[in-house]
Formats: sequence, structure tokens, C-alpha cells
Amino acid sequence: MSVAGPSPTPNLAHLRAIAAPGCGYRVLPFGIGAIDSRLREGGLRAGALHEAAAVNNTLTDDAAATLFLAGIAAREAARASGQVLWASSRGDLYAPALEQAGLSSANTIHAQPRDELSLLAVVEDAVRDGTPTAIVAEASRVSMVATRRLQLVAAEADMPVLLFRRPRGRNQDAFAEPSAAWTRWRIGAAPSERLSAPGVGRARWSIELARQRGGEGFSLIVEGCDETGRLAVPAESSHRTAKTAGPVRIAAA
Repeated sequence: MSVAGPSPTPNLAHLRAIAAPGCGYRVLPFGIGAIDSRLREGGLRAGALHEAAAVNNTLTDDAAATLFLAGIAAREAARASGQVLWASSRGDLYAPALEQAGLSSANTIHAQPRDELSLLAVVEDAVRDGTPTAIVAEASRVSMVATRRLQLVAAEADMPVLLFRRPRGRNQDAFAEPSAAWTRWRIGAAPSERLSAPGVGRARWSIELARQRGGEGFSLIVEGCDETGRLAVPAESSHRTAKTAGPVRIAAA
């Protein structure tokens, strides 16, 4: 009995099927034209390092940045029916909030290394191992060499590595150091929609793409992640998106 030749693995076939046209690599769209149309690839490059930081050193901006990354990771986990590794040396992660952003506890692996040097090693090992479908890491001291390593392993594994950059000091810029990240985002809380009746409206965030390789930055007000990890553009501002988006300050490369 003859044996058929080897066929492409499901993973490789899947990557070929959803690679961005003409670029040969996979992208993770936000599903919002106001964002995807301003990203060079039409979304986030999947196999890459992406960074986010809070606009200000406040609990509200910190929470917004955390949930922004959680939403990206949740969408990737749902797409691949996989899990997300969340690595942090801190112990203040609030699981119910992640659940509201689409990232359930059942789909999240938590790692709490003793220090940030160990954290970066855990992240790199996890990418090479391939168990998670996406990784979120929180750190403040990450050298340019370390970000280059993370970018390389992320590209090789076709896995998004999402780095929450925390400032070293209260008045320091989290993006003061250069990075090899594909994109760098600043996320902050914005005033919510005024409701006609007392209650809690959907959170709103200011998102600023401070840097992307080969493209320009922009800023936008969005509605925070829903239970599927997806953002939305407020209805009253969707018609004036062009006015909302614009040049932003230059961040460290």
C-alpha cells in the first residue's frame, strides 16, 4: 500500500490561509476601520512585539492599558482556541476585570517570576515552547537588546508578545528607552458617555499609536473592550474620525 506524501501541517496551512495579502505574514485586525486603516498592515503584525504604556501614572490609566492588551490577547486566544500567558512580578492583577475584557481565567496562565530578568527569560522560553497563543508581560526595565530578542522569537513563532511598559519612576516616561517593538501605544482613560438615566456606561479610552514601523502615529477615542475583547468607536464621533486622528508626539524609536 502506497503512502501519500506529507501534507502541510494544520498550523502552516492556517497561516497561509490568513496571511495578509501580499505581505506573507499574519495580521491581527482590530475590526475597526478607524484603527486598521491607519496601521500599515491593516492590523497588528501577529508575530511581533507590541508595547503599551499608561498615559499617566494613575490607576485609571493603568487599568485602561492593562485591558487594552488583554483585549488583543483575548481575541487571539479565541481565534486559535488557545491560552494566554500573563507574566508579571506584581500580584495586583484583577481577574474579573480581565474576564469583562474577554480574557477568562480558564484561558489564562499566570506566571509571577521573582524579578524582571527572570520574567523576560520566562517569556522567551514560553514563546519558543509554543504553548500559549499570545503572551502579555509587565515590566519596567527592558533593554533594547532584550526587546530585539523578544521581537525575533515572536516573529519566528508567529506569536504576539504584548509588553506593558511601566515607568521606572513616578515622573518618568515609560517609553524613554528605545525599543525594537513593532508598535508602541499610549493608553489612558477618557470621559464616558453621559447616560440619560443613572448607571454605569461603557468605558472610553484614549489610544495613541506613538510609533509603528513604516507608518505614522495617530490618536483616537474608543469604547473599551467588551466581553469578546473588541473595541468600538463611539457613535457620535464615528463621523469625525478624520478630525480625531492626527500626528502625535515623537516617541523613542
